[in-house]
Amino acid sequence: MWFNLVISVALFFLIRWFLERQTVENLKEKYVFITGCDSGFGNLLARQLDMQGLRILAGCFSQKGAEELERVTSDRLKTIIIDVTSTESVAMATEWVKGHVGNKGLWGLVNNAGIVHPVAPSEWLTKNDFAKVIDVNLGGLIDVTLHMLPLVKKAKGRVVNVASILGRLAFIGGGYCLSKYGVEAFSDCLRRELRPFGVKIAIIELGFFRTGLSEVQGNLNQLEQIWTNAAQETKDSYGQTFFDDYYKLFKEAIVTQCSTDLYLVTDCMEHALTSKHPRTRYSGGWDSQFFFIPLSYLPTVLADLVLTWSWPKTVRGV
Repeated sequence: MWFNLVISVALFFLIRWFLERQTVENLKEKYVFITGCDSGFGNLLARQLDMQGLRILAGCFSQKGAEELERVTSDRLKTIIIDVTSTESVAMATEWVKGHVGNKGLWGLVNNAGIVHPVAPSEWLTKNDFAKVIDVNLGGLIDVTLHMLPLVKKAKGRVVNVASILGRLAFIGGGYCLSKYGVEAFSDCLRRELRPFGVKIAIIELGFFRTGLSEVQGNLNQLEQIWTNAAQETKDSYGQTFFDDYYKLFKEAIVTQCSTDLYLVTDCMEHALTSKHPRTRYSGGWDSQFFFIPLSYLPTVLADLVLTWSWPKTVRGV
C-alpha cells in the first residue's frame, strides 16, 4: 500500500515537473501590463521580463518611478502613470494599453500594486484606516482587471494577482489581510468564470519580504502614530507595556523575518506568464511554502496557538 502511494506521488510530481517546463511560444511578441512598477516586485518583474524579450507595459504611480525604470530597461518597455484607485486613471491606462497591443490583445495582466499601512491591532484603527488599504489592494485590483479583461480574453492570456499568505491566515490587524482574502476570492471566481474563454488566473501567495513597504523606521513611526491617535480608553485597556512589547516584536519581525530575495516571488510571476501549464497558486517565499501554507491547514485552535504564543499580554481582558 505505502509503496504504491509513494510511487503515485512521485509520478504526480514527475509529470507536473515535465508539464511546467514547457514554455509558451512567441513570447517576444506578447504584451504584459504590470501595475506597481515604481519599486519592489513590480519593478523587478518588469526588468526581468524585459530581459526575456517580452513587451512590457509598466504602470507606475509616480513620474520619478517611471523615468527610473525606463532608464534601466530596453526601448521595448513603455511606462504610464496610473492610480488604481481612480477609475478615470484606470480607463485612460486601458486605452493606452489597447493602443499598444492592437489586435494581438494583452497576454498578461499582473495586478501587483498594493499598500500595507495602517497595520496595528484592529481596535486601534478606524474604518477609514481599513478602507484606505482595501481601496488599493482589492478595489483597485478589481477595477484594473475588469477594464483589461476584454484585451486579455482576445489573447487568451493570463491574469496574475498578487495575494499573500495573509490571505490564508489573518493575524495582522488592518485592511491588508481583509484585502488579500478578497483577492483570493475574486481570483477563484474569475478563474472559473473565464475558463471557457481560455484565460488562466494565477494567485501569488507571497510571504514576508524586504521592500519599500517593509522599511523599518517608516513602519515603526506609523505604528507609534496609530497608538498616539487611539482612544484613551483603548490605550488604558492594553497598557503602555503592551505597546512597548508589541513595538519590539513588530520591529524584530521586520528586521529578521523579511527575505531580501525578491526573485522568489518574481520567478513565480514569470512562470505564471510563460509556462504552458501555469499553477493556480504559487507560494512565494520559503516561509510561505513551508510554514504558513501548511499552518493554514491545521485546526483553527492549533493555528491560533502557534500564531499568538509570543504576543504580549494586555493589562486586562475585556
